[in-house]
Amino acid sequence: MKFTDLGLAEPLLRAVREQGYDTPTPIQAQAIPAVLAGGDLLAGAQTGTGKTAGFTLPMLQRLASTAAPRDARGRVAIRALILTPTRELAAQVEESVRNYGKYLKLSSMVIFGGVGMQPQIDRLRQGVDILVATPGRLLDHHQQGTLDLSQVQIFVLDEADRMLDMGFIHDIKKVLAIVPAQKQSLLFSATFSDEIKALADRLLNRPALIEVARRNATADTIAQKVHPVGRERKKALLAHLIQSGDWHQVLVFTRMKHGANRLAEFLNGEGISAMAIHGNKSQGARTKALAEFKAGTLQVLVATDIAARGIDIDQLPHVVNFEMPNVPEDYVHRIGRTGRAGAQGEAISLVCLDEELFLADIERLIKRSIPRETVPGFEAPPGERAEPIVLGRMTIGIGGTRRGGGGGGGRPPQRPEARPPARGGSQPAGAGSSQRRDAAPRHDRAGAGHSTQPAPHGQPRGRRDAARPAPRPLRPARG
Repeated sequence: MKFTDLGLAEPLLRAVREQGYDTPTPIQAQAIPAVLAGGDLLAGAQTGTGKTAGFTLPMLQRLASTAAPRDARGRVAIRALILTPTRELAAQVEESVRNYGKYLKLSSMVIFGGVGMQPQIDRLRQGVDILVATPGRLLDHHQQGTLDLSQVQIFVLDEADRMLDMGFIHDIKKVLAIVPAQKQSLLFSATFSDEIKALADRLLNRPALIEVARRNATADTIAQKVHPVGRERKKALLAHLIQSGDWHQVLVFTRMKHGANRLAEFLNGEGISAMAIHGNKSQGARTKALAEFKAGTLQVLVATDIAARGIDIDQLPHVVNFEMPNVPEDYVHRIGRTGRAGAQGEAISLVCLDEELFLADIERLIKRSIPRETVPGFEAPPGERAEPIVLGRMTIGIGGTRRGGGGGGGRPPQRPEARPPARGGSQPAGAGSSQRRDAAPRHDRAGAGHSTQPAPHGQPRGRRDAARPAPRPLRPARG
């Protein structure tokens, strides 16, 4: 099947050809006709399989086929709203909209936190057909009356699984209360959990269902490998792998922001060019790091899970889990940055004894065992034992053991980039609050069955925007 077989207009086909594509991926081949038909859609596919083009191309065609309405002030009205969880993903999606719609008379823009609102307000005043946004900044603009969503005809919720993991369900509900009830709604997700289906029941009206791969599968184009390693030998092993393998474009994942900073500093000290990207970095610094990494002038990009969303690089050869994620689904998202669109990729995980429980949960989720390969000289030293891993104010996987059955006593650990609730007060909406809202997630669950308990006395406490809603409750442990 070719793109010419999907009923797309010539201006779109021309743009697709200029991007170097002629054959649609499985998700595109199924989603494009479904969206063109005008109905709601629930679509799940592995990360890197082309979901963005799957909704962007038919959305552009549908909008171009009708005259643009005007709002109360005579401006072109917003007819399509695409909601994404992170700034980087929002920018990536809007770039795709511009690339594919370059030969159509449609306008688009992106809004997210971490930057000034006034330039966004000025652009909104000119009118725009397609708006790509993160939830926090979108709601800030709505509260200030700087945008009108009353004529939205197509609503896209992209990376819906990450939206839920970041606790954006309350913001999603607020957005749904703003946009018209009668519209075409599209929900796209890399993983296809029971929670996603519950959200779809609320959002979608008799949707078409597309699932091109089994739930939480990893792409066959990704070669996965685990290197068992001593706890204090991880940095040296990573530098060894990069230098001995002559790797020139490596995306490395850590759990914590400060860990990303320290690792980047270490690699630079070893003569390996590296930069860190996470929620505490300014938008300018994040954009600069991404641009240099995509251009190939930066050898290593060290990222936290949230900041890495939206990194879409053709032929990215290497992804390294310097630290294993405590949420198994994050492993699927991480390694999905490589092996995209049919290309070959390699995903390496550096696993110390503390993380064996995380690895077991990941293998249970993806329903496969990941090959182990010990690198001589970097093994765990004799007598090394598993120790607790501190995540914010919580410790998990203590001693490499599990707590039985009902658990209790401990609170669910937060995702590393989250902040515990402020003790009181509130903060007005604006650039400051939306920066935190879009830059960092608010919570997460531990891997099923992991023990949780408060961190040792004296662990520093962070602050979180008090205006944010409370996180969704921890799901009961399964099995």
